Amino acid sequence: MLSGLRAACAAVADRSFSVRVEFDRIPRYAATLQIEAPGPAPDPETHLIDGSREELAAFWLTLDAINFGSGWFPTLRKREGRSGYHTIASAIRERFLVRGQWDASELLTVDRAEIADALRQDPEHELMGLFANSLNDLGRHVTDERGGRFAAVIDDAGASAEALVERLARWECFRDASEYDGLIVPFLKRAQLAAADMARAGIAPFDDLDRLTMFADNLVPHVLRLDGVLSFDPALVERIERGELIRHGSPEEIEIRACALRAVELIVAERPGARAADIDHLLWLRGQEPRYKAAPRHRSRCTAY
Repeated sequence: MLSGLRAACAAVADRSFSVRVEFDRIPRYAATLQIEAPGPAPDPETHLIDGSREELAAFWLTLDAINFGSGWFPTLRKREGRSGYHTIASAIRERFLVRGQWDASELLTVDRAEIADALRQDPEHELMGLFANSLNDLGRHVTDERGGRFAAVIDDAGASAEALVERLARWECFRDASEYDGLIVPFLKRAQLAAADMARAGIAPFDDLDRLTMFADNLVPHVLRLDGVLSFDPALVERIERGELIRHGSPEEIEIRACALRAVELIVAERPGARAADIDHLLWLRGQEPRYKAAPRHRSRCTAY
């Protein structure tokens, strides 16, 4: 599946109209990156880092099941000085610490009011309904297929992150594939991120993390564009800068994600031993810096990222 994703993104990059990979800039850019492998441990102010393996597995699967909605983030009640992601992740962490985890059976009945209360958001916000639907689906799969045990989802994958991704890809709450000119592009951003998150948390003994690709979202492509590795058509840049939503599944949106993924694969090729997941994390952290946050990035309202 992930080989197919790499091939599909290379094909999109070859025929892209609105986004271009600046191939000649890749070697020099790759040489400047200070890549850590493995990447840094989870931030203890944002993520749950202590607890049983079952509790930690529940935390990461719950968080990654709702780790989307960046197109709505400007409309959320964000914590002071915190991004949309950090606002949501830290609220889930606090819910686990204060009231305990949601059991799989409890996730079956989580509604928009309950998740909004946990996240301190307006229950009428569209994103709260999408979050509730995703958590309901997660609860169904963990209850019906794994006897309610979150850690069993990891265990069934053995030592393979790719096997976990393939399992999660069949669940509605992690589904993420787009069609481009007749070509299916299975980005699977959150399914791959879940595998990487659980490996970084020390609860998944995966030995094939190099199989993961970049986690295609809207921030890493933004960083790559500002760093000169990607070039966008001027008309697309104008749309982004005036805050126009870029439709999920549109050719432009797919090209942004696919060309970024292709660029990261080329960076990996320039740095023997490097992994796409670690480069992704480095660039995602770079995107928190003022220079990158000051410039608008593309926004799409979807459940993919």
